[in-house]
Amino acid sequence: MKIDNILVTGRIYKTVEPLIRTRLNKQLRFLAEEEVKPQDFDWADAYVSFRPTGNFSFGGLKWVHSFGAGVDSFLHNRSWKKDVLLTRTVCSFGQKISEYCLSYMLRETQKHGVYQALQEQRQWNPVEPVSLSSQRVVIYGTGEIGQEVARTLAFFGAKPIGISLSGTTKPHFAEVLPASGAAGSLNSADWVISTLPLTTETEGMFNAAWFKKLQGACFMNVGRGATVDEKALLEALDHGFVRQAVLDVFAEEPLPEESALWQHPKVQITPHISAITGPEEAVQCFLDTLHLVEQGLMPPNRVSTEKGY
Repeated sequence: MKIDNILVTGRIYKTVEPLIRTRLNKQLRFLAEEEVKPQDFDWADAYVSFRPTGNFSFGGLKWVHSFGAGVDSFLHNRSWKKDVLLTRTVCSFGQKISEYCLSYMLRETQKHGVYQALQEQRQWNPVEPVSLSSQRVVIYGTGEIGQEVARTLAFFGAKPIGISLSGTTKPHFAEVLPASGAAGSLNSADWVISTLPLTTETEGMFNAAWFKKLQGACFMNVGRGATVDEKALLEALDHGFVRQAVLDVFAEEPLPEESALWQHPKVQITPHISAITGPEEAVQCFLDTLHLVEQGLMPPNRVSTEKGY
């Protein structure tokens, strides 16, 4: 595939411009989203961004590359043109998300909050920490990110169970189950971590009926916000099905000020930072993918537009 004209936009377009211009001899346009005009899509062979602009059209595009790991903004409620290749950024997201999840798990199992309270009260009370090896962890999503989270936890002796639509065996999981057969693992889980992308199958998956299968697990969402019914989650927290929620993604971002999640005592909120795309990594993945595309090779970060990931 010959790629001559490349349109780059999105929140880091100014940062990546010098990184790309010094490494690539192509016709390039770097524009803010609001500056992109319909004729830019007619001109471009490739579109590179985190999401489509409000006036996005396929025009003359042959290839779309996402600066992020997720592509739901491109595919959700959109009919994808079959002859347009869609790829995504694959870099150290798995490591970053693993560190994020691990930090919250250790905060609880090593009793950081307990010891902080005891210190403030000047009390010497040796409350025993809990080993991660004793924790039952269920991970929804067994792709690159889910596998890396599983690998990290397995290093500490945990035996994570993976949940996917197919139940296909994947590395680093003690077992992988299909979503339809997950109930038995959920009612004994200490931690449930979602790394799921947003697709027609996963939208609203974590609903009231699903939360009722839990018996006091901590629910962590580092996948996509719209996979969760937030009202059902709040009710599950109030009724004890979920003991704590750690949320990095939300159905609406930024999370509205009026959301009840902000003030709930059992909710930890972070503003979609568990795996921020670094400019250097984003550019390197884009350039590596471009090289494969122009060689006529299928890049490993190609997205199945039918599956949504």
